[in-house]
Amino acid sequence: MLQYPNIDPVAISLGPMSIHWYGITYLVGFAAAWFLAGVHTRRLNLPFSKDDLADLVFYCALGVILGGRIGSVLFYNFSAFLSDPLMLLRIWQGGMSFHGGFIGVIVAMWVFARNRGREFFQVADMVAPVTAIGLGAGRIGNFINGELWGRVTDVPWGMVFPFERAGTLPRHPSQLYQFLLEGVLLFLVIWIYSRKPRPTMAVSGMFLLCYGLFRFFVEFFREPDSHLGFVAFNWMTRGQQLCVPMVLLGAFLIWLAYRRQANAAST
Repeated sequence: MLQYPNIDPVAISLGPMSIHWYGITYLVGFAAAWFLAGVHTRRLNLPFSKDDLADLVFYCALGVILGGRIGSVLFYNFSAFLSDPLMLLRIWQGGMSFHGGFIGVIVAMWVFARNRGREFFQVADMVAPVTAIGLGAGRIGNFINGELWGRVTDVPWGMVFPFERAGTLPRHPSQLYQFLLEGVLLFLVIWIYSRKPRPTMAVSGMFLLCYGLFRFFVEFFREPDSHLGFVAFNWMTRGQQLCVPMVLLGAFLIWLAYRRQANAAST
């Protein structure tokens, strides 16, 4: 059994101003994604300039933050929002929904593509290989914040989280599982897959498929949201429910991408 390290969520205090680790992890994720996007565009000679990448990172950052918070409220905490609307602004306290942030990034990529005269999936296929870096950084932020812990377990690496709602029994450190699956492993899979030119939509589809599968699996170790519990079949969580359309859409995009490539080669 392991003890939660109980890291202070505040990294730096400067008088009345506090800089939280949660915000720092997001900044690290955006910076790493920006750097890797440059590497990715150069190795495949993609038509994106440095200014394009800078603007796209800004668009996507807004999409993540706004979509993540709005999604967290709509998907998980709408009743709490009605009683405390300002909770929408307190991002340092956690409560960012991946699925909401994902929708926000889709909107951001669509706006960017429209403004620059690009095809949407040309942009999405470039963004997909670097997205997992930000996801992994966010899960480290969740761990430092002491939120989204796992279910009670007797595995040797079970961790006791010193929070009233977590109780005194060891739990899966599911934030770290998600860091490894949604961050490290997802990044490796999509980065390696995208090293060679793929048909349009295939890289985006692979990201959706793999993220959906990894997240669906890790949800079996994560404690369901206390105010929601299981939302279907007495075992499915809201996170798993939201992953199902991602898996189906990802598989469809991969199939469609390679079908179009085969049709184009035969004509």
